[in-house]
Amino acid sequence: MTGRPLALVVEDSADQRDLLQRYLDREGFDVFAAIDAETAIDAFPDISPVVAVIDLLLPGVTGEECSRRVRDRFPDCFLIVSSVLDVADYPEADGALPKPIVGADLRALLRDVPR
Repeated sequence: MTGRPLALVVEDSADQRDLLQRYLDREGFDVFAAIDAETAIDAFPDISPVVAVIDLLLPGVTGEECSRRVRDRFPDCFLIVSSVLDVADYPEADGALPKPIVGADLRALLRDVPR
């Protein structure tokens, strides 16, 4: 363990997942990255994220359902949803990260994350 706070990333696009991992690492987070909601949910007993970035358009269990489960399991986790959808269609979350993802946008959202 590094002592750094943990970020959960749920993103099915390898490029987007790698980009988020790089940005979050630069901001001082360890990252648990999942390719789908099922992988993230299976990891719940072993992780305790302070922030989660979840893509809404996932195969299988939707990003919206994954967000609900993260909220239920980790009520203090800062929840950021990300998508190509219109921001008006995002479910309730602590932050919105429209795609294409821009590092400055993520950095601005992370200012509100307790560490």
